[in-house]
Amino acid sequence: MLTWPDLTSRPRGTPDATIAYGPDPLQVIDLWRPAGAGPHPVVLMVHGGCWQTSIADRRLMDWVAADLRDHGIASWNIDYRGVDRAGGGYPGTFHDVAAAADRLRSDAAAHGLDLARRVALGHSAGGHLALWLAARHRIAPDSPLHDPDPLRLDHVVALGALPDLAAVAASPDNGCGTEVIAQLTDQSRAAPYADTSVPPLLPLGAVQDLVNGREDRIVPYRLAEDYIACARAAGDTVHLHTIADTGHVELIAPGTPAWTHARALLRSALARDHA
Repeated sequence: MLTWPDLTSRPRGTPDATIAYGPDPLQVIDLWRPAGAGPHPVVLMVHGGCWQTSIADRRLMDWVAADLRDHGIASWNIDYRGVDRAGGGYPGTFHDVAAAADRLRSDAAAHGLDLARRVALGHSAGGHLALWLAARHRIAPDSPLHDPDPLRLDHVVALGALPDLAAVAASPDNGCGTEVIAQLTDQSRAAPYADTSVPPLLPLGAVQDLVNGREDRIVPYRLAEDYIACARAAGDTVHLHTIADTGHVELIAPGTPAWTHARALLRSALARDHA
């Protein structure tokens, strides 16, 4: 199994632009754009790190963003304030992710991006947030997270995701722990998962591809199986792609079978969206 240093010690590329969507240093987006005028298909990318900035920020996705750029696909790699940062937690983390996603809609043409060919990609906690972005249109009007006109996402590729926050909170064997969920959801509310966790918002009306390593020690495999069953029962089109001899890091490490499979899913989704 790969370790984090196995990934982070690799040579790191640089994005083509960094775009601010708010005043905080974490309220930024890195744009990785292929050569040429475009318009280029685009991946809306959300990093993981257990929803905590001290663990990871958008730069954890630099290697896969560079790989996609080499394959003619742009990346809209968003950052956000984690629960351990002022303004993060509930509702700030969700507001950040939503604002960064909606900025793609307003800025796509200026950056040579083809908004008609878009797909969301999230890793780990970012897999939860990518799926949540696809669920925003399902959030009730009385929620602070409600938006009457969110950017719609019709396809999500989630790598080692944690979509069911209630299940994560009840699973001490997950690598993020359980206390972080209270910060992310505000457990003092009557229904803390209603607008933050993905299962209560099903069906999303989006195609969902979950890619999971069978030997992932951070995200227990059963969490993917249970979410898949829930999403299918709600009527969504959802697929579980199990990668053997794979942990958590391999999912975002170019050159691994896991990332090669994920990239193929992205390319297929973008081709279908353009058809």
